[in-house]
Amino acid sequence: MILDIVILAAGKGTRMKSNLPKVLHNIAGKSMLSHVVDTANQLACDKLHIVTGHGSKEVIKAFSHNDVNFIQQAQQLGTGHAVQQCLEYLKDDSITLILYGDVPLIKTTTLQNLLSNVSNKSMGLLTVEMQNPTGYGRIVRDEKGTVQNITEQKDANEKELAIREVNTGILAVKTEHLQEWLPKLSKDNAQGEYYLTDIIAMAVADDIEVVTQQPDKSWEVIGVNNRVQQAQLERIYQQQLSEKLMEQGVSLLDPNRFDCRGELSCGNDVVIDINCIFEGTNQLGNGVVIGPNCTIKNATIADNTCVHANSVIEDTIVGSDCLIGPFARLRPGTVLKNSAKIGNFVETKKALIGQGSKINHLSYIGDAQLGEDVNVGAGTITCNYDGVNKHQTTIGDNVFVGSNSSLVAPLTIGSGATIGAGSTVNKNVDDNALTLTRSPQKTIKTWKRPVKITQ
Repeated sequence: MILDIVILAAGKGTRMKSNLPKVLHNIAGKSMLSHVVDTANQLACDKLHIVTGHGSKEVIKAFSHNDVNFIQQAQQLGTGHAVQQCLEYLKDDSITLILYGDVPLIKTTTLQNLLSNVSNKSMGLLTVEMQNPTGYGRIVRDEKGTVQNITEQKDANEKELAIREVNTGILAVKTEHLQEWLPKLSKDNAQGEYYLTDIIAMAVADDIEVVTQQPDKSWEVIGVNNRVQQAQLERIYQQQLSEKLMEQGVSLLDPNRFDCRGELSCGNDVVIDINCIFEGTNQLGNGVVIGPNCTIKNATIADNTCVHANSVIEDTIVGSDCLIGPFARLRPGTVLKNSAKIGNFVETKKALIGQGSKINHLSYIGDAQLGEDVNVGAGTITCNYDGVNKHQTTIGDNVFVGSNSSLVAPLTIGSGATIGAGSTVNKNVDDNALTLTRSPQKTIKTWKRPVKITQ
């Protein structure tokens, strides 16, 4: 089967009240159009065509890395007109599948079933039953139940308006039939547009059977026209993902307060508390516990590690049996070896923290490499930036860094060394040495505290 897929993405999306083209608005951290493109690619199509209009430059830029044929619809004169622009690019012997850039949750299996209905004597049409079909084209059938045509809302009579089976817009048909029917479209209707749906009546007239199919879930064919619908689909998407994770054994303490905006794979006995956000690609090992209100992006977290509340982890590799947070921030390039501990209000960046090492609180460790069993006291910072360049701090095994120390890079601290509290260290430290840079303490016994002068 040769398959051409056409995605209609030319609409302005006026009701979104946004300067961004509607199809570039996100569901689960990915644009609606990206969802549709990814689904289309799973069908192994021979060529993917995207019809652009409003905001075409932004759409083309967003998908410039994809193997896509962009087709400009300079004037938006209806769905039929949009597909007309594609005719010269479609293979004569292919099947054409029509999708929509603002219908992001359509499932691959639904489309595969739809395509199976297409032959030289039949076409596939996706329909859905709605309790309130207002605004949708009605599927008009004869007394035998055979599809006769689709009547748009503005053109429907009272009897047709009572029909609850409606058109989703998604259809599959032999391209040779499109090439015959599309040039015959007329805009003699209430909206003055070229309706793609008019080809249904043409198919019936040519003895091409219109085989209808409905999706497993009605939300697959919901389109987004405003922020309310966007939020509704976001929750539907997250609900489906939450259920899938829980079926795999993940414990979500409240599935309604969970968001994954990318990919998340989990081992056994993973626990995720409320209001956690996962972005990009994340992997959690067995027994990992994620506390409430955490944001995790592109991270790998090994077995039995606990991330306490309100922590942010990005582009980080975490070993097993680690403790992180609360209120920790692990920035890109951080690597924690097994049994390391990052405490509250600690920030790391491009830092390798060795096995069993601890940075318990109120510290910044950046552009640094720490050995095993290092203890970093509260208020310690690696001074890695001279205003122009970044410099490295290297700390050996079993080093003790006292509280409120400033480690001025480039700097090497040998294994077993001790840095006294309050020190500013800007020269290399030998193994097992004690380094102090404090000023001598002075006590002035005759000192008197100032007294406020009264007028």
